[in-house]
Amino acid sequence: MSTQRFLTGITTSGTPHLGNYVGSIRPSVQASRRADVESFYFLADYHALIKIDEPARIQRSTLEIAASWLAAGLDPERVVFYRQSDVPEIPELTWFLTCVIGKGVLNRAHAYKAAVDKNTAAGTDPDSDVTAGLFMYPVLMGADILMFNAHQVPVGRDQIQHIEMARDMAHSFNHRYGEHFVPPEAAIDEHVATLPGLDGRKMSKSYDNTIPLFASRAELKKLIGGIVTDSKAPQEPKSTEGSALFQIYQAFASTQETAAMRQAYADGIAWGDAKQLVFERIDQEIAPMREAYLALINNPAKIEAILRAGATRARAIATPFMGRLRHAVGLRDLSAQDNARAAKTGKVAKPLFKQYRESDGQFYFKLVGTDGTLLLQSLGFESPKDAGQAIGLLQKQGAAALPELSAKLQAIDPASVALVNAALQGMLEAD
Repeated sequence: MSTQRFLTGITTSGTPHLGNYVGSIRPSVQASRRADVESFYFLADYHALIKIDEPARIQRSTLEIAASWLAAGLDPERVVFYRQSDVPEIPELTWFLTCVIGKGVLNRAHAYKAAVDKNTAAGTDPDSDVTAGLFMYPVLMGADILMFNAHQVPVGRDQIQHIEMARDMAHSFNHRYGEHFVPPEAAIDEHVATLPGLDGRKMSKSYDNTIPLFASRAELKKLIGGIVTDSKAPQEPKSTEGSALFQIYQAFASTQETAAMRQAYADGIAWGDAKQLVFERIDQEIAPMREAYLALINNPAKIEAILRAGATRARAIATPFMGRLRHAVGLRDLSAQDNARAAKTGKVAKPLFKQYRESDGQFYFKLVGTDGTLLLQSLGFESPKDAGQAIGLLQKQGAAALPELSAKLQAIDPASVALVNAALQGMLEAD
C-alpha cells in the first residue's frame, strides 16, 4: 500500500475552468502518477446542493468535470475516482463529526462569516438566507477527507481553514474514541493556488469571470482578449505586478517563457500582442485534450460506468471503516453482549471467515470480526477451491500471508491493518 494518500474534490456547480485546471486537475493528475501516492478524486455533488438548486446544472456539471479529469490524463484504474453521493458512508460520518466539533469553530468559517457580514452591512438578520448546509459545509468537507484518512489535500490558500477544521475534528474524535483518523495536511502550490479571472478577481463560477477549460479555440481567443488590462500604450513599460494576464500566462508557461514575457512587459509589449501570446500558450496545452474531452462528453454511459466502479472501490474502504467507527461510538450489535458473558466460561466468539458465491459466478470470502465488523474482503476467485486455498493460507500464516495475497484482496485501510492482524493472530493462537 502507498505510504501517502492524496484526496481532491471539485464541486459540481458549473463548467470546469482554467482555474480548476491549474489549481486542482493538473497537479492532481501529476500526483496520481507517483508510485508512493494513493490518490482519491471525487465529484463533490453534495457540496453543490449548498448553492445550486438547478438539478440539470448539477447533472451536467458532474458529466463535464468527470470528462475534464479523464481527458487531462486521470487513469481510473490507477486511482479511486468516484462521485461523492455514491458513498453513503460520507454523510453518516458527517453526523459523527458534527457531534464532536464545537459550534464556535463553525461560526468562524470564512463562507459563513462572509454571509453574516453581508447581511449585517445590509441591515438584515445576520442569518438571513443562510442555510444549515452553508453553515455545515466544513463538516461535510471534513468527512470527505477523514473517510479515507488522506494525508495530503491539495487546496488553494482560501481553503486552508477547512483543512485545519478537519484536523480539529480528527483530534476531537480520536480523543474521545481512540486513534481512528489521520490529521490531514494542506498541500499548496504557491504558483498556481489561485488563478485570476477575466476581471482580475479570483477565477470563480460565482463571479462569472471564468474561462471554460475546454472552450473552442475561437472562444478561448475571444475570452482571453477580454481580460481586463490597464490603459498603457504600446512601447510603454508595463508591470507584471497585479497583472491578471501575466498570472494566467505564468500558470501555463515554463520558467524561461515566463522570464521572456516579463521582459516583454518591461519592453512595452502591446496588450493585443501579449494576449495573443497568452492565447497561443494556453491552447498549446489544452488543444490535445479537447478531442478526448468531446468524445467523453458524448458518451455519458461510459463515464457513469467509470464512476460506479470507482464508488465500489471507495466503499470497499469506507464500509468496513464506518463499521469500526460505529462500534467505537457505541452503535453496536447487541448480541455482542453475549461475548462478555461468554468470556466467563471461556466460550468467546472468534473472528470468522465466510465464503460465498456472487451473481457474477465468482467466489469470494470475507473475514468478519467478533462484533460483526467486516475486517477483510477478497476479490473474485474462479473456483471455490482457489478461494478456500487463500483462506487456508491466511489461517495458517496469519498476517504474514497478506503481501502474497494482496492482488486478490481489496485495499485495507491503514486504520484497520492492526485489527486484521490481531484477528488473524487470534485465530492462529486459538488453533
